[in-house]
Amino acid sequence: MTHTPHSRWETTLWIVLVAQFISAAGFAVMFPFLPLYVYDLGTNTGLSLKFWTGMVFSSQAVTMAIASPIWGALADRFGYKLMVERSMFGGAIILFLMAFARSAEELALLRAIQGVITGVISANNALVASMAPRNRLGYAMGLLQFGLWSGIAAGPLIGGVIADAMGFRITFIITAVSLLIAGFLVLFGVPASTKTPRKAARRSGGVIGDWGRIIKSQGVALAYTLRFLIGLGRTTIVPFAPLFIQLLLPSTERLGTLTGLMVGLSSATGTATAIYLGRLGDRIGHRQILIVSAFVTALLYVMQGFVTEAWQLLLLQALSGAALGGATPALSALLANYTQPGEEGAVYGLDNSVLSAARGVAPLIGAGVAAWIGLRGIFLVTAAIFFFITALAALRLPPSSAAQQPQVA
Repeated sequence: MTHTPHSRWETTLWIVLVAQFISAAGFAVMFPFLPLYVYDLGTNTGLSLKFWTGMVFSSQAVTMAIASPIWGALADRFGYKLMVERSMFGGAIILFLMAFARSAEELALLRAIQGVITGVISANNALVASMAPRNRLGYAMGLLQFGLWSGIAAGPLIGGVIADAMGFRITFIITAVSLLIAGFLVLFGVPASTKTPRKAARRSGGVIGDWGRIIKSQGVALAYTLRFLIGLGRTTIVPFAPLFIQLLLPSTERLGTLTGLMVGLSSATGTATAIYLGRLGDRIGHRQILIVSAFVTALLYVMQGFVTEAWQLLLLQALSGAALGGATPALSALLANYTQPGEEGAVYGLDNSVLSAARGVAPLIGAGVAAWIGLRGIFLVTAAIFFFITALAALRLPPSSAAQQPQVA
């Protein structure tokens, strides 16, 4: 009798995993070519294309940071499956429209709307966390991380071939189709009876009250702080990676290939370790996984600041990705353990908002550091961020409740 609900949550997990991979690969198909698409479209205003390139990236991050907590709170009231369908089907429509944008201004506007409507990752996290047993959250979040990063690693390879053969616009149509497929997979694959525990007994205070209760829960505010810092650490170097690789090469002949390889290796190694480290966190505690992952990542970024050859950077980036493979599922599992069942939508909506804010701030920090102490300084500042994460987690973060409770068969 106890096998049925166990099978049901695992079935949902695997369906969402496949949908996560398809949607992540779809987004990654078009994402690397956004700057080139902006220049291809041109501008109708007197503002530079560099400005509109920045707006195309930042507008989506800003609107997602604002909208994610609201969608998350609504998910707790109207159902997590519904929010996944909203993000995927709504995203499919917006991405399809981007293929027919006539200027950089229109593309920036559509990207801002995308930030309001989408939020696939946080919706998937909330759906799985609402169904998975607390003592299996590390495993579940590790699998979702696997689906995310494997999709991100595969997407650019597919997109590069398609963009060269058929142009940039087709990549947006393919992304829209990918989101449609993922949405229908959830629509027909996840049981229709997936409900939120809070429908029967809603708490007072509305959405603002929900956020206040969540943030006041022990460990939650610090977990969000750590999520923001990890987002900074992961993103600060990305816009400047091609420039740094160029310094290590005698010519620019292989610059694009090596830049793509660096991103792909980091994603692939993080994918490879996410499931194992998530499962290990279920046994020994997610706090311990987070501390060790952040510390090892910090050491690796220190070494990256002193590399002299491109292959050294690629190797250290691959190892950094492997170390960080445990950090994201560990924090996701800790947030679920620090909060109450039925709050998953608001919890992961706020989580996505924090991560979006980090993505918006990171390039500015990277640019400031590069102008101040050079490109190598970005790696050292990133290392300092991860050392700070290690200290905060070790000294202030409460243990995961799952690590202190007996495992349930």
